[in-house]
Order: sequence, then structure tokens, then C-alpha cells
Amino acid sequence: MANAREEIETFDFVVIGGGTSGCVITNRLSQAGFKVCLLEAGPKDINPMIHIPAGYIKNISSKKLTWNFMSEPNPGTNNRSFSLPQGRVLGGSSSINGLNYVRGQAIDYDNWSAEGNPGWSYNEILPYFKRSERRIGDADDRYRGREGELPITDLDWHHPVSDALIDAAVELGIPRNPDYNGAEQDGVGFFQRTIYKGFRHSSARAFLSKAIKRNNVDVRTNCHATSVLFEGNKAVGITYVLGGPGGSRREVRASREIILTAGALNTPKLLQLSGIGPANVLSRAGIEIFHDLAGVGNNLRDHYAVRMVAKVKGSKTINDVAQGPALLGQIARWALGRPSILAVSPSLVHIFWKSDPALPRPDLEFACAPASFREGVVGLLDKHPGLTLGIWQERPESLGSCHVKSSDVFESPAIQPNYLTHKTDQNALIGGMRLARRLFRSQALDRYIEAETSPTPNFESDDELLDFARQKGTTVYHMIGTARMGPRSSPGTVVDAELRVHGVAGLRVCDASIMPSMPSANTNASTLMIAEKAADLILGRKLAAIVTRAEHAA
Repeated sequence: MANAREEIETFDFVVIGGGTSGCVITNRLSQAGFKVCLLEAGPKDINPMIHIPAGYIKNISSKKLTWNFMSEPNPGTNNRSFSLPQGRVLGGSSSINGLNYVRGQAIDYDNWSAEGNPGWSYNEILPYFKRSERRIGDADDRYRGREGELPITDLDWHHPVSDALIDAAVELGIPRNPDYNGAEQDGVGFFQRTIYKGFRHSSARAFLSKAIKRNNVDVRTNCHATSVLFEGNKAVGITYVLGGPGGSRREVRASREIILTAGALNTPKLLQLSGIGPANVLSRAGIEIFHDLAGVGNNLRDHYAVRMVAKVKGSKTINDVAQGPALLGQIARWALGRPSILAVSPSLVHIFWKSDPALPRPDLEFACAPASFREGVVGLLDKHPGLTLGIWQERPESLGSCHVKSSDVFESPAIQPNYLTHKTDQNALIGGMRLARRLFRSQALDRYIEAETSPTPNFESDDELLDFARQKGTTVYHMIGTARMGPRSSPGTVVDAELRVHGVAGLRVCDASIMPSMPSANTNASTLMIAEKAADLILGRKLAAIVTRAEHAA
């Protein structure tokens, strides 16, 4: 007789992917009394390096905690391939990411709404940003939440080079902005983080830890989803393999809906494996076509960054305190609950500004730290003190794709980001690199900058700077857009404004893959918002829009 675990069980909802959005949705649906099964391909989030913020440097390349995806050779970056890690653990990428909390600009979401997605304007989605957030620190409560599950804190470890960099930005006409998640994004200041009392607060810690205590929640780890099951035109279940290749095949059913929250690479992969996607892609992979939906796996966007590095004089930086006896001192400070490099995000200072003064709003994000990385590679610290300015175009126009290669569920998809293939992205990055040079050569930083090391000053023309960007730039791990939201009549869309897959009943996508375009931000905050709103769409609820000041109408 089969044991109970081998029987086909039925829940109200089955959620695929225990990452940022899956944890939120599981929490909200179970709060409402529904029976929820959450399937996660990775392990539980018990690795201590997840919870220590400085563990980011190791976790981002972990073979156990990430999907070890590699891109196809990229034509815009000298045919280089890139490691594209995505979280493969409870909490998903919120368990391994750089911890900075960035919402973006109001017009980003107004544009989503204008593209035929009612309910997604800034004033309408602002309540969902606020609901998940417990903002600790000064803020305008019209824009910021105080009672949510996720603590958002200010930097508590300061460094004179960081302060000088902020002064340098002000010297160049960039205003100080103490809250880039408030009324306006423009300006310079310190990043806000998902760090509280020295520990990372992932989506699993903030949301799932509450849900998992309820008797109507079943969280299953090491469960690799293989296909959506259908009866007629309705999604009714999921097949999965327990334990990876060679593991046992299982099945679980949903009486209400299947909810995909597997992220911008695995969500389109699972849809395609289930027969939903571009007919030519499915045919080439030997997959029977269930529903020809051309947009699945297309519209992939990602942030592509260049790190400008300078050698510092007259001050010890993270390079000096992250090794030897000094590191032991930092560990002791962290253990005592005092400010320490173990409890900071990899980037401390933000600058949101324009690559061209004629632009109406910022198109650049700078993520800066008083540390220098060998050839701009995060995690490989130079032996000497330094300062790194990471720069990317906030709203990339270069479009890529994520398509299955075969019907083998354990084979990685073909991922082609097409970085720097759009002229707008090239021009923005060149403008950002020139702004970084002006910062390095400012009066405010003069006492600290000994030499520009990557790139060296002989890279001067636009062509030389762009060539450096093609050779040395890298992903910021912000993949979005592969199940694009939009009206069914709009070419290339996959889900409607309620996140239901076009042409299929009982199936929603509720993660970063639904973003029609890139928000001017790191993507974790936006993904949290999507999950919060998705939960209300599923439950038939709606939070009232918040009317804000005129700055957000621009």
C-alpha cells in the first residue's frame, strides 16, 4: 500500500518556486485560510552564510544555493558568456542577493499601466510596496510602509571615502537624497538594505517563516517541477521530481490555481516544457505543442554593469579590514551587535543620475563601495585599498531570450541576454563612465584617489570606453520580462493584467518575468510588490490607490 506522501494530494493552490514572490504569496494565501503547497527545487535556507550579509560574496557563486546557469556567447560583449546565478533555496534570490532595496521611479509603473495593464500605475501599486515593508528610520509615510514583515534599514557602518564620494557627487551638481524610495529617486546617498540587527532578512525569513507554522501550508524542498498538468484547457496540477536527477516522480494537484513563481529563467522554461511557448522553439526541442504562445521566453532584459576602480591613498578600506587580525575584529564587532563589514551590503553609496544632462530623468544607477575588486570582479579583493563605482543603464533596451533546448527537464535553457546590442544602452554606459571619471577627479576625492586602475586613464575616447565595457562588464543578476504582462492583442505578451496566462485557465505567473520593461531599480523590491498585488488579484481584493505629490506625475 502506498504511503500518504506517494498519494496524489490536492491543495487549493500549488505555488512553484519558493523564492522572493513564492514566499510572499504562500504567506498571503494561507493567511486567508487556503490550503497551499509550495514546491522549491533547492534546499531549506539553513546555511549560516545566507543569514550573514557578507556571505553574499560566497553565496552568489554557490553550486548548492544557485541555479548555475550560463548565457550563450553574447555578440555585444565580444562573444563572452556569463554566469547567471539565480537563487535555488528557500528565499530564492532574496537569500543570496546584494541586499539593497530599490523601488524605482514612479513613471516606470505608469508606463506599465499605459501599455494596457490597468491597475499597475504607480499610485495603484504603491500600497503594495508599503504593505510588505517595515521601514526603520526617517521617511515620508505617504510613500513608505511601517508595519510590514520586511525590515528596511539604513546603513550603520560608515567610511570616510564613502562620505567623500557623496561630497564629490554634490560638487558635480547631484543633490543629496536621503530617501530614493520616497518622492524622488534622483540624487546621491546611502543604500537602504534588507538587513536588521546584523542579519539578512530574505523573503523566506520575513514571510515564509510565518506561513510555515500554519497547518494549511505544506512546504516541500528539493522538488524539481517538471511539467504543468492540464485537463482540457485548465491547469490542474504539477509533476515534479523529488531529489533531482534520478529521483522519484511525484504529482500534486490544485483545485483552484497553479501559480508560477520560479523566476525570469525557470518560469519560461517550465512553461515551455509544459508545451506553452513559441511553436518553433517547442518543435525544435521535441516538445508537443499545447498552446502556441510566442512571447514565452522572449523580452529578457538584464542590467549590465561596468565597475570603475581606483586605488585609494590615506585611508584603509574594506580591502584592509577584510583580512588578517582586522577581520577578526570585524567578526567580534558583528557578534556583539556593533556596526561591522559583515553586516553591510556589497554596495554602500547610491547615485541615481543622468548620462546626458538633456534627459528628463535619471537613466543611470551607481552602486559604490570603499573597496577595490581585481579587474572589477566582486569577491576578488585587491591587496591595496580602493574605491569601486559600479554603473549600469537603469532601463536597458537590449532584448534577449530564454528558450529550452530539449525536453530534458534538467538541461539548462539557452539564455541569450544580448547585452549592449542596443545603441541607447551603449550611449548611457559611456555617459556613466565619463561621470565616474569626473567623480574620481573631483576636489572632494582628490585626497583619496591615488590612481585610476580599471580602466586606466588611457581609455579616453567613446570607442575605447565602450570597448572596455564590452571586455570587462558583467551582469548585475536582474533578469526580468520573459512572461511579459500585457493585453492579449499586444504581440509578445504572455499574461494579462491579472497575471493569468493568455489562453489557459487556472494558471498565473507572479514573479519578475511578468515585468513589461525594466524598472529603474534593482529588481527585488519590485518583485515583492508584484507578489503582494498578485495575492490580492487571486483573492479578489484590492487596496485603494494612494494619491501622491506632483513629482510622481512627471
